[in-house]
Amino acid sequence: MQFFDRFLKCSDCGNEFVFTAGEQLFFYDKQFKNDPKRCKLCKAKRAGLGRSSNPNAVATLPYSRTETRTECSACGIETTVPFKPTQGRPVLCRSCFELKRVPSGVAAAANLDSPAAQVAAAAAALDGNFGAGSMAALPASSSAATMEMIVETHGALMAEGEASAELVAAAAVQA
Repeated sequence: MQFFDRFLKCSDCGNEFVFTAGEQLFFYDKQFKNDPKRCKLCKAKRAGLGRSSNPNAVATLPYSRTETRTECSACGIETTVPFKPTQGRPVLCRSCFELKRVPSGVAAAANLDSPAAQVAAAAAALDGNFGAGSMAALPASSSAATMEMIVETHGALMAEGEASAELVAAAAVQA
């Protein structure tokens, strides 16, 4: 199919503009059914992107963000959020949001093939071996004891790693 440049009239300013063959091909490929109604300058103005015929005019921002005043679900202080809260969903202030977000990032970084991650996985597997009914039979302190064991094991592994690093350094000095 062949396309030729056509002149169209802008519905906003009334000036004629060229609807090029390349633009027509683009419209055809995208299966747009209607020709453009506005020239590029009027499209930009309508979108709020600023190009004005007056060179002294100040460009406006394309949109403004809505801020909603609400109460933080975690700490109860009044805060503003950049969205409209929905019913039944918690809304967090910036500090509570960061506190909730950071531990997951720290946990992801800590689980990168570290000995602590392997110990934690083993502890989780041990906890997983107990059925839901037998969890009630465990003492309340078993989770705290497991965490203490993990911390102690991690400390021992770290000390072992430091000792082996010292041996390697000493061997390198003697060689």
